[in-house]
Amino acid sequence: MNSRTLTAETIAKTGQVVEVRGWVNSRRDHGGLIFVDVRDHTGVVQLVVSPESAEAFSLAETIRDEYVVAAKGTVKERDDGLKNTHIPTGGIEIFVSELRLLNKSEPLPVNVHDDGQQSGEELRLKYRFLDLRRPKMQENLKKRAEYYRVLRSYMDGRGFTEITTPILANSSPEGARDFLVPSRVHSGKFYALPQAPQQFKQLLMVAGVPRYYQIATCFRDEDPRADRLYGDFYQLDLEMAFVEDGNDVRSEMEPLIIDLANNFANKEVVNLQDDGTVRRLTYKEAIEVYGSDKPDLRFGMELVELSDVLENTEFGVFKNAEVVKAICVKGGASLSRSQIDGFTEIAKSEGAGGLAYISYENGEAKSPIAKFLSESELAGIKEKTGAVDGDAVFFGADVRVVVNKVLGRLRNEFAEHFDLKDKNKVALAWIIDFPFYEKDEKTGKLDFGHNPFSMPKGGLEAIRGDDKESIIADQYDMVMNGYEICSGAVRNYAPDVMYEAFATVGYEKDVVDQRFGAMINAFKYGAPPHAGCAFGIDRIFMVLIGEDNIREVVAFPKNGSGVDVMMDSPNLVDDAQLQELSIKVDITE
Repeated sequence: MNSRTLTAETIAKTGQVVEVRGWVNSRRDHGGLIFVDVRDHTGVVQLVVSPESAEAFSLAETIRDEYVVAAKGTVKERDDGLKNTHIPTGGIEIFVSELRLLNKSEPLPVNVHDDGQQSGEELRLKYRFLDLRRPKMQENLKKRAEYYRVLRSYMDGRGFTEITTPILANSSPEGARDFLVPSRVHSGKFYALPQAPQQFKQLLMVAGVPRYYQIATCFRDEDPRADRLYGDFYQLDLEMAFVEDGNDVRSEMEPLIIDLANNFANKEVVNLQDDGTVRRLTYKEAIEVYGSDKPDLRFGMELVELSDVLENTEFGVFKNAEVVKAICVKGGASLSRSQIDGFTEIAKSEGAGGLAYISYENGEAKSPIAKFLSESELAGIKEKTGAVDGDAVFFGADVRVVVNKVLGRLRNEFAEHFDLKDKNKVALAWIIDFPFYEKDEKTGKLDFGHNPFSMPKGGLEAIRGDDKESIIADQYDMVMNGYEICSGAVRNYAPDVMYEAFATVGYEKDVVDQRFGAMINAFKYGAPPHAGCAFGIDRIFMVLIGEDNIREVVAFPKNGSGVDVMMDSPNLVDDAQLQELSIKVDITE
């Protein structure tokens, strides 16, 4: 029988003899007495070791931070003047009769406390097994387990069946590079780790499963960033049979996200519609009004089109532009010249030639460009943007796609500068009606705008039309505080529509059969209409607990270069292993 008492349990055991086990959090030698703080996963408790317990005292003189110990003793209430109100166990202490050393520890290369100087991320990741000892990281791990329980409880309560799908799968064009796994048995052939369980979950619909879900591991060879893990990440993946309208999926799932924000994270959900549902924005509206298909709606600062106000302008920058838009930055007149120069560089990085602006102070419009604008134009700009004294208006003038991109980025940067991103608030929106096809910026060729398995609105007739870029996909994303947290669609379950959709971007029928043969074949046997989505649960969790770096919410992430510095992965393998897989490595400098 385990006689161990957890530190959090010692509070209720005054007068009793207990045994606690854990790591030495700190040790203080006060001459006649030695005080040792012992830490386990429930907290910290103070031990008092006196010379009267000679063997224990002798050992206490030698132990150091992070040694693993077991201590038996009597729980006593501290004197009033010695109580520590900063920790739950601060009202008691354990007078030690027996002390055992369970294991020693070398001096730690990283800090395992939340106070004091924090170690650099690279070192933290190398010694992640130590970094995870920190109370904050322990709390994140427990909170994530609770998060998973909420997800599963909701899905089970809505009649979804949890089904796991294969990790060794086939390669398919789903927007990112595949991770390939060579087959030893079938020389020269490869499995691919799934970017998502897309084909499998659609096959489950054909199989007669009414509602499927899983917390799925997905694999994509994409460059990491603050909100995207490298390699493997996790989705709440789901699909519903006999659904022909994406709103059925959206209405089914948005209560979960609202509940997570309100009750799991204790945050205020803002920007909901009058009936309490999540706001819907078309892709076009999001781009035109916010300059992004994943707008942060915790704040306003909408893009305002000024082409009508400046229709007859003689100012060359505006006159020669396809469109002129602006954003009004509340308090923007306080920005210094150097700060504006910094925002100008950001605008240039997004394709702008510069950054025109007007500041409003004491009833005057102050700007290097004011002299080029008429009184009526200045008045029109002020009225349409809603600018008042203390504000500044920043302009974008170019082709529409560049203007939206530049002002969308600036909108986000200004919000960061003026602290408009309240971490205690969650703003949600569904972005709907995405373009089915888009032209690749680099090649100029037509490609799928989003998910190739989406149903185009209008079906086969729409795809066979002349204006391919006008085709709308029955597709939707959910955004949370400026992050895309979900992507979904009504699926293309008709073989003739799928063949035609892929043919438009250059995939011949035999290629489609080769890549998606199982799914195409299955659709010939009475496939029901179906729809679904996948929520990025790492990213959602990051927002809900107020982290800015997604690597903080995963136990063992890779670094910003996609390297697991703790396990030294990726790494070279033995020649014998390569030979067995019929692989020859030829690395050219």
